[in-house]
Amino acid sequence: MSYNDVYARWKADPEAFWMEQAEAIDWVRKPSKALWDENAPIYEWFKDGLINACWNAVDRHVAAGRGPQYAIVYDSPITGRTHKITYSELRNRVATLAGALRAKGVEKGDRVVIYMPMVPEAVEAMLACARLGAIHSVVFGGFAANELAVRIDDAKPKAILAASCGIEPGRVVHYKPLLDAAIEQASHKPDFCVILQREEEVAKLIEGRDFGWHSFQYGAAPAECVPVEGDHPAYILYTSGTTGQPKGVVRPTAGHLVALNWTMKNIFNVDPGEVFWAASDVGWVVGHSYICYGPLVHGNTSVLFEGKPVGTPDAGTFWRVIQDHKVASFFTAPTAFRAIKREDPKGEMVNRYDLSSLRALFLAGERADPDTIVWAQDKLGVPVIDHWWQTESGWPMVANPLGIEELPVKLGSPTVPMPGYDVQILDEGGHPMKPGELGSIAIRLPLPPGTLPTLWKAEARFRKAYLEHFPGYYETGDAGYIDEDGYLYIMARTDDVINVAGHRLSTGAMEEVLASHQDVAECAVIGVADELKGQLPLGFLCLNKGTNRPSDEIVTECVGLVREKIGPVAAFKLACVVDRLPKTRSGKILRATMVKVADSQPFKVPATIDDPAILDEIRAALRGLGYAR
Repeated sequence: MSYNDVYARWKADPEAFWMEQAEAIDWVRKPSKALWDENAPIYEWFKDGLINACWNAVDRHVAAGRGPQYAIVYDSPITGRTHKITYSELRNRVATLAGALRAKGVEKGDRVVIYMPMVPEAVEAMLACARLGAIHSVVFGGFAANELAVRIDDAKPKAILAASCGIEPGRVVHYKPLLDAAIEQASHKPDFCVILQREEEVAKLIEGRDFGWHSFQYGAAPAECVPVEGDHPAYILYTSGTTGQPKGVVRPTAGHLVALNWTMKNIFNVDPGEVFWAASDVGWVVGHSYICYGPLVHGNTSVLFEGKPVGTPDAGTFWRVIQDHKVASFFTAPTAFRAIKREDPKGEMVNRYDLSSLRALFLAGERADPDTIVWAQDKLGVPVIDHWWQTESGWPMVANPLGIEELPVKLGSPTVPMPGYDVQILDEGGHPMKPGELGSIAIRLPLPPGTLPTLWKAEARFRKAYLEHFPGYYETGDAGYIDEDGYLYIMARTDDVINVAGHRLSTGAMEEVLASHQDVAECAVIGVADELKGQLPLGFLCLNKGTNRPSDEIVTECVGLVREKIGPVAAFKLACVVDRLPKTRSGKILRATMVKVADSQPFKVPATIDDPAILDEIRAALRGLGYAR
């Protein structure tokens, strides 16, 4: 069956399509129907079914005789440890942790905050919550105390599961003092905390409130799986809001399992038993969907990697992991590949490893510039698939469905909408635009199973943020266009479309041109305020390692390239060379923050920033161009 056939089948009868996909997972009680639309535009899926996420991710594989298969492969170049956990072992570890939590009063509907690094216990904590029907909220390990406090006050957890520390190349991140400070700042106090003591740092426990990970579980009776309703929240995941108040994206249990299970074969093209690796973090949506739930529900082996693309120890670490664990399908962010390409422009490290197990590379999280895709295609010799989705969607909205049909790759496009997503390009008035015209990307309601039905205890905010601007649609906040063949192109966040003398221009298109220069490893374009033209584009260039040409020469060539490829209308004349770009820990470039620095506007340093010192370097570079006064 072709992609067009599958998409048409969904469109003709969404109800039948999703009820069929629901057959692939285990139910305590099957739902009577797929979609519940009585409360539109708030939609719910599989609402009257009864289900358990932990059973589907762990126990059912053991019951089916697959207990000896590895569920999780933990690979930590930072500590030098590798640990493989079978499905049987995982079930026992999760059931015991869940039993210990239950003995301390954690029940269905209670919230539990998880504040941990990339260790197997983080996934076990998520699954233990799911086993009890408790709602977990993972906060990226090492997040600042005040940001953690805000999330504690919003979720009001009964318990917090944390680690003594995280380990970054060359430094230990002290989690416990951050956790203590956050609890002190928060109005809501958890009943208790469970702390995983890592060898690299043993934290001081507070008598009566804190328990050691292992002693806490000693003698606990294993817990059985608690059935929950289809619309019961599996988790809350906070994503940064424009107001500074984080948005708690709610993930309903049944739709989440149905959709993720469908994607593992149809998009990522892996069969149960094969090794899948998403090089992300459990604190991000990719970690929830494609380190924890997706691969485990589908019966894959999931790689849990505690390291970086470069520096742990070198730019060959990804290739070593693929070789050592026989990874079939690999998913990471374009920014990781740009970092590797910058360190090893010729890809010499690739040839040192046996990558014969690898069938495909998937990129998401930032726009995958054509230059990075071509480099990866050339060096790896496998399909390199850009795909597009959001924390809110929980799974890919637009992709190349390798398990259905490998569609032709068009550089710069994440390919075509997946079943469940009716993607449209709208103008400011909400009218559909012609192929090739740049506009706001919106998705016709209802969104499919597994997507957010609302924000945690903030339905009015959910409606305002996503549903009000284009009635009948979900507003993605991204801008782009669809070509004559139905391929989507994401050009920028809506905020990053700049207006130069009345012309709406995409910063993404300019970044694409700059990234094609042979000396440019990575780049970003922002719009800065200009009295004459409203806004002007300004480029930041990070150069490949070993480039020894004068920066001025490279800047001049880059300005010429943009004029040649996009035209004088872009008014692109300003660019500077910098060592690095400010990014979130998940690799997204903080363009909006850079704009505020350039325009000398007040701004709050984003909690997700990888290294706040980079903003000082950006400010200095901007001053050299006459900005950031």
